[in-house]
Amino acid sequence: MKKTYKIEVDCANCALEMEEAAKKVAGVEDATVSFMTQKMKIEFQEGTQESAVMNAVLAACRKAEPDCQIFL
Repeated sequence: MKKTYKIEVDCANCALEMEEAAKKVAGVEDATVSFMTQKMKIEFQEGTQESAVMNAVLAACRKAEPDCQIFL
């Protein structure tokens, strides 16, 4: 399953750090973060619970960029 989320990120480097952090979360098959469009695309592994994975993604992204926002 693929979903797109609106995000708030300050720069392209921050977006890259968020993308790398999201890709390391269990249950995420792939992640793409775009600074230009302010969107995050997540491809979930089959059988994962979206809300639990996204809470982990948000926590991982906040470790990389404390002021980032993901609108779930």
